[in-house]
Amino acid sequence: MKNNDKIQKKNSGADRVKKAGTSFVIQGSILAAAGILVRIIGLFYRIPLMGIIDDRGNGYYTSAYSIYSILLIVSSYSLPTAVSKMVSARIARGQYKNSLRILKASMVYAAAAGGLAAAVMWFGADLFAKAMQMPYSSYALRTLAPTIWVMAFLGVLRGYFQGTGTMVPTAVSQIIEQIINAAVSIGAAWILFQEGLKVNLVRGDTEYAYAFGAAGGTIGTGAGALAALLFCGFLMVNYWKTLKRRCRKDRTGKTESYGRLAGILTMTILPIVLSSTVYNISSVLDNFIFGQGMAYLGQNEVIATQWGVFGKYHTLFMIPVAIANALSSSLIPSLSQAVASKDRAQVLDKTATAIRFSMMIAIPATVGLTVLSAPINNLLFPSQNGELLIRITMAGASAVAFYSLSTVTNAILQGINHMNTPLKNSAIALVVHVLILAVMLYGLKWGIYAVIFSNILFALLMCILNACSIRRYLDYRQEYRKTFILPLLSALVMGAAAWAVSTGLDRILPEGRLWLALQVGAAVVAAVAVYGVFLIRLKAVDEVELYGMPGGRKLVRLARRCRIL
Repeated sequence: MKNNDKIQKKNSGADRVKKAGTSFVIQGSILAAAGILVRIIGLFYRIPLMGIIDDRGNGYYTSAYSIYSILLIVSSYSLPTAVSKMVSARIARGQYKNSLRILKASMVYAAAAGGLAAAVMWFGADLFAKAMQMPYSSYALRTLAPTIWVMAFLGVLRGYFQGTGTMVPTAVSQIIEQIINAAVSIGAAWILFQEGLKVNLVRGDTEYAYAFGAAGGTIGTGAGALAALLFCGFLMVNYWKTLKRRCRKDRTGKTESYGRLAGILTMTILPIVLSSTVYNISSVLDNFIFGQGMAYLGQNEVIATQWGVFGKYHTLFMIPVAIANALSSSLIPSLSQAVASKDRAQVLDKTATAIRFSMMIAIPATVGLTVLSAPINNLLFPSQNGELLIRITMAGASAVAFYSLSTVTNAILQGINHMNTPLKNSAIALVVHVLILAVMLYGLKWGIYAVIFSNILFALLMCILNACSIRRYLDYRQEYRKTFILPLLSALVMGAAAWAVSTGLDRILPEGRLWLALQVGAAVVAAVAVYGVFLIRLKAVDEVELYGMPGGRKLVRLARRCRIL
């Protein structure tokens, strides 16, 4: 009896560790599901949007977004991560009063930093646009400026809810944000494009229609952000009574001053801001170096068009990477709680689970984008530059795996309180990235392909540097067989099946987008089925791990019914 009791206690302890190690995956999967839905909505609204503003307008749109992204990172992008990290650590100790004080201090920070960044973007729009050799993108830059301020407050609210252990408010608000964004962007782009045509006639120009249309597309971004802020504000108002009740029951006896919390917030935000800025500034540098390089080579007329095509590739590329971003958002507060509790077993388990889960998605996505590049792009982005888009998608598909892994490993380092390490690694990778881009662009004259390949090398170097850092700080030994090798083998078989289905249907189906949609859909369904079967057959995942995934019981039942488990 005593031995049985010991075994039961041991098993229950293992179950608790396993449950704790996978709960963040479920929360991350909620956010990932929302992120994928958001990306799909974004993908489908970008199709009519690009139909309105063309590749030139999309060049202005993408260029403005690169500047917006950096200023957003500096002002508010880091707020959800920093706030969730601080809040989760306090809640793990039962310090609800301090969690409320963090919320208030963060709102003050958001008002100051968001307002300053919005002003910089508004008044510096012309300067930014000229530096990228796209002066007409200044209209889109100015319409994006107020959105930065809105996003700062939204980031605080999302971060607080994430710190309490739920990703649902963030997930739902992202969906609301994107739906409003889609509707407003298409309508505003069409209206302003028509106005731009009139201005073209008056001024004897051809670019105002594209510039105004791009600005219309960015108006939707602000409208969506405002809708999401109102939704999260409504949730916070409803949660307020519960929060105040928990604060009254707080018996920890430790109340941190606002000055201390502001200092901690700043010291938490600063490394994340710097590392995120260095990590993401590559897109702005790419834009600037590409514009200057192509102008130097005497190819000014293709700058906006090729950058617009690159923007389409980036839209596709970001759909699977969104899963890594969502997993990272749930991983940081989860790891922070494990570190605060001094639970090394959970820290190691969460680290291994996060890397495995991200690779199980990113590796097949990389293969899928490579083999199905032509039908997917022909379906989504039919244009005269279609062949260029297909080629750069195939060339840049591997960036999905490397960016996903580097994103998750960044989150691991931040979650275990080594905030400066991703910054150092990003800085090293960025220097190498810029040098390689310059050589490929100015020396080899590879044009837009120089941007693609230098980005892949940047992400790959980040993966290597982060892996070395995680091993050093956690004494973590990476498992390769089930994390990388078996998913890759399964994905290669999947890719062959997807290519065979797509090629076979292409030969027998008539032309037309409806038939092309059927071709892509059938190939994707075949890919998912084959990948799932081989993943289980090769024992890359077992029954226990399937149970730990979202919808795990249904997956196990389906696998047993199909006799693959």
